[in-house]
Amino acid sequence: MTRSSPWWARDVYADRKPFLKARSAITAATRRFFASEGFTEVETAALQASGGNETHLSAFSTELIGPDDARSRLYLHTSPEFACKKLLAAGEERIFTFARVFRNRERSALHHPEFTMLEWYRAGEPTLRVYEDCAGLMAAAAKAAGASDFSWRGRVCDPFAEPEIITVCEAFGIHASIDLEALLDDRDGLAAAAAQDGIRVAPDDSWSDLFSKILTEKVESRLGSERATLLVDYPLSEAALARPSEQDPRFADRFELYICGVEVANGFAELTDPVEQRRRFEAQMTEKARIYGERYPIDEDFLAALSAMPPASGVALGFDRLVMLATGAERIEQVLWTPVVERGAGV
Repeated sequence: MTRSSPWWARDVYADRKPFLKARSAITAATRRFFASEGFTEVETAALQASGGNETHLSAFSTELIGPDDARSRLYLHTSPEFACKKLLAAGEERIFTFARVFRNRERSALHHPEFTMLEWYRAGEPTLRVYEDCAGLMAAAAKAAGASDFSWRGRVCDPFAEPEIITVCEAFGIHASIDLEALLDDRDGLAAAAAQDGIRVAPDDSWSDLFSKILTEKVESRLGSERATLLVDYPLSEAALARPSEQDPRFADRFELYICGVEVANGFAELTDPVEQRRRFEAQMTEKARIYGERYPIDEDFLAALSAMPPASGVALGFDRLVMLATGAERIEQVLWTPVVERGAGV
């Protein structure tokens, strides 16, 4: 049987209502922000041909049945990215979307199986412009919520202060005492450095696994205190859809926005080379098969669209997390109008 969901109980809902009112205000302020920048709001289909081709994303799958009873596998999108880039290929230049997206195997104070991703793109503009968008959105959200600061688990951040910009290598050096640049192609060296810093290393950990462990355990919680942090210049291996940096091709023109130790947004200069994108997708799916025993198909229509897509910068922002930080909510369910039940029928 489906477990009774308490979110609609009047006392529980009354406790959540202030957060939800703030969410509505922030949503409206976000739309005004993008309108002032000349953006068009778009809507993207939730059903797509691929569940996404990043190693650790887990999608919900379903079956499409045609009028002739023909059947095909489809997936609820884990991101509107593929669809948005197809719209750029079609000629759109500045677009944003509030997309309901779906990720399996994810549930915690900051994760939910269905959540809202605010995603936007600027064709022909550098990542510096979307850095500025992130700063503008933080201020707009704070004003809409009537908040003088953002907070999460004892950490406080000024949403009106200019974000600091720090490279991944600098952050690893400061917070983990690891010279990441010297270890970019050295799995065993990175493993030794991680172990020395108290991180548990498994024999089958790849370089990327170790990178993620160090980032999660030593670096992330220290970012975005007092003011937001833009963590930039990720190793190219950690940016499946990003363009290499023009300054150093070992790194990607990718950044993440951190507020109060919480990763809020992921942005980059978009890769538009379909051959290179296919190579990366195939490598990611090989790794996914190794770890999880499954792989998702590649969206051939997406690769075809990349050939017609202009240079662009884009950002995916966890809108629910932004609302949480602006309101001081402790769990993501507090800012969701109708949270997903914890267990379905038969569980």
